[in-house]
Amino acid sequence: MATEDHVIGVGGMSCNACSDRVAEALSALSGVTDVRVELEEKHTVVSVGENGPDRKALAAAIRSAGYSVIEPGCGEESAQTSCDVPVAEFNWRDRATWYQSARNTKWCLIGCSIGEFGTLAAYQVMGTGHLVPPATPLYYFLLVLPLINGLITSVIFETILLMRGQMDFRKSLSTALGMSFISMLMMEVAMEITDLVATGGLLGMNYYAIPVMLFAGFITPWPYNYWRLKKYGAACH
Repeated sequence: MATEDHVIGVGGMSCNACSDRVAEALSALSGVTDVRVELEEKHTVVSVGENGPDRKALAAAIRSAGYSVIEPGCGEESAQTSCDVPVAEFNWRDRATWYQSARNTKWCLIGCSIGEFGTLAAYQVMGTGHLVPPATPLYYFLLVLPLINGLITSVIFETILLMRGQMDFRKSLSTALGMSFISMLMMEVAMEITDLVATGGLLGMNYYAIPVMLFAGFITPWPYNYWRLKKYGAACH
């Protein structure tokens, strides 16, 4: 039976579990005879039969799995017959991309919260807010420290997640370090500003403000993560 191969770029994949989800979504289509997902190259090669789905249907299946379709390397040596499916024009109406970017933002939030909340809680227990006067060099250093610790714990958390997805340590760490620090900084700053408002500018933590801090930390970078994933196929984590 004659088959046709399509190479389609896939954005948003960060581990083997992601590539498995893409493969499952494509394999479920009637007429697909083989699916090979290349995680590092960010594309999939899909073989379809004579009456199999076209490229638009394949792209729709990828988006339904929560990933974006990006421009593949059309110059690669492959059995691809055409590159006539352009990258979708950017818009804010892609539900699949909103879902995937929300999922990515959630994991970033968990990783960042560990370091930031831990540091702020330590300040609260030690009474740092009453010991360190505002607008002093030490105050500003301690103000930035939760942000730094949040970035560190986010990288550690992401590395562990990727290793659980069967990725080796070096590759996991490299991927984690390649996360969007803009997104994480937006998240960290939003949470800390919310906390400072709740504590009246003192270094510490108002525990009643934690739900609001988490909401602010999630909602602030989410549109940016959508834009980055939709336009460039790059996840925040």
